[in-house]
Amino acid sequence: MSISRVMAEPHSDTRRTVKLDLHTDADKSVSAIVHEDLDGGKSVHNDLGVLTTLRKINEKIGPALVAQNFDVTRQQEIDQFMLALDGTDNKNVLGANAILGVSLAVCKAGAVRKGLPLYKYIAELAGIDKVILPVPAFNVINGGSYACKKLAVQEFMILPVGAQTFAEAMRMGSDVYHHLKTVIQKRRLDATVGNDGAYAPNIKKDKEGLDLLKSAIEKAGYTGKIKIGLRTKRSQKQARELVKHYKWSIEGYPVVSIEDGFDQDDWEHWGKFMGRTDLQLVGDDLTVTNPKRIQTAIDKKSCNCLLLKVNQIGSVTESIEAATLSRKNGWGVMVSHRSGETEDTFIADLVVGLAAGQIKTGAPCRSELPKYERFKQIEEELGSDAVYAGVHFRNPQGK
Repeated sequence: MSISRVMAEPHSDTRRTVKLDLHTDADKSVSAIVHEDLDGGKSVHNDLGVLTTLRKINEKIGPALVAQNFDVTRQQEIDQFMLALDGTDNKNVLGANAILGVSLAVCKAGAVRKGLPLYKYIAELAGIDKVILPVPAFNVINGGSYACKKLAVQEFMILPVGAQTFAEAMRMGSDVYHHLKTVIQKRRLDATVGNDGAYAPNIKKDKEGLDLLKSAIEKAGYTGKIKIGLRTKRSQKQARELVKHYKWSIEGYPVVSIEDGFDQDDWEHWGKFMGRTDLQLVGDDLTVTNPKRIQTAIDKKSCNCLLLKVNQIGSVTESIEAATLSRKNGWGVMVSHRSGETEDTFIADLVVGLAAGQIKTGAPCRSELPKYERFKQIEEELGSDAVYAGVHFRNPQGK
């Protein structure tokens, strides 16, 4: 089943995005939607980035792939062909989003060709024997640069590790999310919603956010079953204060995961903190899903979990390789969306197929819901074979 046509067009979602349709000579077609950052230009949707991506796909990548007569199951070869066509280390010529859109569509078409659910096909590509449903890291309070801009913590997340199934985890997350609104309002705080569907209360200290979460978890009846994750945004100058800050957060609240705890170039303090805690330390800005930075972080023992964003690395094959490199060195892997995510559900199948064990895709509402619904579909489809990562979210394959 070879690629016969690739077409891209503008698509309106939470932000301006690109929708790509891939057709095969077997009269099959699949679609993929990718996020495209705005760059200040004007075009079809006042977005030069979208227009550029459309042109790269429709005029360069698409015709080149059709001419090669690739079978859609040759994922690695197709991805490598596109990387060679670009010819740069950081995809400057074709653009990461253009390459990624085609790569996602090829992966979906490959699953159709093999007659497999997408998550099982991804598992096959990655050499994974048993798929696993992830613990969702629901982002329920936004702070820092995302919302009120007064908090050091950008994201306050809840992880229902005590659930037995994904469906139960979803119920637990939704319960806490709704109790949180009541807790916020009772304290006469603003319960407006920020990016990712999270609340953006007018609080000035991180402790207030943690107190709100702790109270909502207690009122929902999930003390001990739901843990807390934080994503921070601090500078290297504040590193010493940060260590103290994290210490009281760990001691007073059920915090199990900290993302971007230090400046992305502050390798020294990342390493020092790693040696003092058994927390999950997630590298996002630290690694940017880049194999070279991942390897540096491994060598320096700077963190113990990769935040995997497919649009940072730019292809399915490279995403699998990044996850494999991380796990090979004892790291966890948290698959993640981007702020203002599209409603495409590919990463839901990706995290299950990679058996990563955890995913960050925002609050249980708005454009995030299709992904959560996809997880429930997968769980129902697997039936008695369904496995939820739960308390083993950091190393689900080794439990």
